[in-house]
Amino acid sequence: MTPPDWLAHGVSLLRPGAKAAGPRSTMERLKATLRHDEEAMSPRMLRQSLKELQAIVDPLVSEVEGGRRAQAMMDWYAGATPPHRRDLWLLMSERFVADPQQVKKAQSQFAAAVGTPDEAAAEVLYRRATVSPRRRLLQRFSANSDGVRFLVDMRAEFQPQLKTDKRLLALDVEMEYMFSTWFDVGFLELQRITWDSPASLVEKLIKYEAVHDIRSWSDVKNRLDSDRRCYGFFHPRLPQEPLIFVEVALMNQIATSITPLLDESAAPADLDKATTAIFYSISNTQTGLKGVSFGDSLIKNVVETLKQEFPRLKTFATLSPIPGLRTWLSKNAPAELLKAWERAEDLPEGAPERRALMGWAARYLGDELKDGKPLDPVARFHLGNGACVERLNWAADPSAKGARQSFGMMVNYLYDLKRLDKHRALLAQGKVPIAKAVRELYL
Repeated sequence: MTPPDWLAHGVSLLRPGAKAAGPRSTMERLKATLRHDEEAMSPRMLRQSLKELQAIVDPLVSEVEGGRRAQAMMDWYAGATPPHRRDLWLLMSERFVADPQQVKKAQSQFAAAVGTPDEAAAEVLYRRATVSPRRRLLQRFSANSDGVRFLVDMRAEFQPQLKTDKRLLALDVEMEYMFSTWFDVGFLELQRITWDSPASLVEKLIKYEAVHDIRSWSDVKNRLDSDRRCYGFFHPRLPQEPLIFVEVALMNQIATSITPLLDESAAPADLDKATTAIFYSISNTQTGLKGVSFGDSLIKNVVETLKQEFPRLKTFATLSPIPGLRTWLSKNAPAELLKAWERAEDLPEGAPERRALMGWAARYLGDELKDGKPLDPVARFHLGNGACVERLNWAADPSAKGARQSFGMMVNYLYDLKRLDKHRALLAQGKVPIAKAVRELYL
């Protein structure tokens, strides 16, 4: 750009209405000379950052040198402001894409090879052509000792912005794919967490507990008592960092209320009489691993571990919240019932309003599907793993959170080990596996 052209371009940006509507793409910014007010990096800084990212995946440098360059970028990122970090995400998302010409060529070759002996080879070439350099970039970061932690935290940081900025979606999807490979259950280790575990690990239980808040050290000690078990999945690259954990109570019957399970003064149950394992809290800990499923494998592993330690255990069930119930009721139930349910804890057993709430809850869990899956997120998890809706429990969670979510109601999902596949098949047909007693509550 000649000096006169540069001057004319700069003056044009100062004219009323000259600013482009909406945010500029990184391509537009890389070609520019001035930055807009809402942009953190200047075009010059953006070009330098892109150059440094490209240097990390330079095919002419060794893995060691690529890792060193990735570490330098990680060091810069640690001191960068949120807006500068966001510009880096945008570069990674928008500028590290597969070559469209190579993809188009490989696609044509594959289409021409379909039905011929060359089909398999053409498919391989097509798959390779669609792999973006972004994937190689993530791999270079992950090679460093703290690289996996860095990437998981980075993805967690930009999750809230995905709804308003679709430009980050490519990076998000790429990271989810990579994490699904790196955090495959074959690389995870199931560990029991006890009161004797390192204090830093027990503190993380308190921090990450997402179902029933842990109120004190005596509370967490109760959850790790002799009649309880707590297990977590761990990855070798994230030591002492549970990816997901489950809390289990060993009992002689299916629990119908969370209150006795959280009672710190209650005496431990007699393990010699325990026949039932109640999964009463399952918490994912890493927002950056959203979309990577651990729960199904965790429950299976925990069930097998418990059966080995306690051969008398025959029943495996949950005591679960119904987090989406109240929101759904507010859109579908009659106003007069919603008003009566505000004091659900005061409704006597025979009250018609109480029977009505049980019926609406049964219908919500048994019939309400979205895209063929249960509408309620907790139901979607357990029913997708092969459980069935076993029982609804009135006033099972008297906490303020329980009232906000479901007017205090909770549900037992039963894991019948002999019928898990049958239940999954039913759900695949759009039919929720539900006990007869719950079905009979329908309005």
